[in-house]
Amino acid sequence: MFEKFNFDIIYHERDEITPLVVMMCGVAGSGKTTFAQQLEKEGFVRLSIDEEIWATNGRYGIDFPIEKMDEYKKVAESKLCNRLVKLIHDKQQVVIDFSFWDKVRRDHYKQLIEKSGGKWKLIYLKVYPDDLRARLKIRNKRFDANAFPITEELLTSYLNGFEIPKGEGEIVVEN
Repeated sequence: MFEKFNFDIIYHERDEITPLVVMMCGVAGSGKTTFAQQLEKEGFVRLSIDEEIWATNGRYGIDFPIEKMDEYKKVAESKLCNRLVKLIHDKQQVVIDFSFWDKVRRDHYKQLIEKSGGKWKLIYLKVYPDDLRARLKIRNKRFDANAFPITEELLTSYLNGFEIPKGEGEIVVEN
């Protein structure tokens, strides 16, 4: 999926003094988890809200009621934020496998990373809506932590609410 992307752009930023935190950014189905798993193979610690919710509460709409999702997201994000700070203090390289759909949240994390002694890279995975739909159709058949079911209505909501990063130091990867 990312055969054309030169991961050296990220790998060269790593050092033992200032940990690198890669912030994944993109709509559901854009390839954030696949990209983050590639970094994980190279020694990055991957933090995922979806996997944290799955491990703690099970599958959305099956093991817990849909109405609980926002509450569980907040709890999971708080836990992962605390872990992120600890990992930075421990000089670990980290990849955050979140959507970072809004600028306010991106800015908050950038400040948290810098305040904790790390540096960040924002990777925006740009995918056209029809390609997202095709990927999500396949993904929605899976039953794992990274296959949160996305309906057409939910995807439309995500696309309409997504704030595309512009001039935020992002690296744009067309996928």
